[in-house]
Amino acid sequence: MQPLDLFLADDSATVALGESLAKKLRVGDALCLNGPLGAGKSTLARGLVRALTRPDEEVPSPTFTLVQAYEGPDFPIAHFDLYRLTDPDEAYEIGLQEALEDGAAIIEWPERLEGRLPPDRLDIDLFLEGDARRARLTAHGSWKDRELGS
Repeated sequence: MQPLDLFLADDSATVALGESLAKKLRVGDALCLNGPLGAGKSTLARGLVRALTRPDEEVPSPTFTLVQAYEGPDFPIAHFDLYRLTDPDEAYEIGLQEALEDGAAIIEWPERLEGRLPPDRLDIDLFLEGDARRARLTAHGSWKDRELGS
């Protein structure tokens, strides 16, 4: 499957992408969010988590806590921010493997895993374009069998 490029005009479009992906999420899945600071990683994660929990769910960036856990209707969702990690093993020490066994994970700064990425993942590269964003979705593992455009 070729990567899918999407234009995201504003924060609402970024949230809507998160909501759309929430419908496709399964146990064992990872969404790997790449992009510079301010590219919309936390905005996309917030849209996804709120779509799976409740619209007013508090979804802070896990920059300082490293991981935030949420209870979805069918399985838990863990939101990881790996920015401050210095060794890939640290992600597994804070529960990445368990999160994927029991539910799904959103991973910001996945490059900190240094090639130890989950096999069933959707890489989402976010790029700033003026006041807008562009998202490139690249499917791996079981994500290759899912329709991403809707």
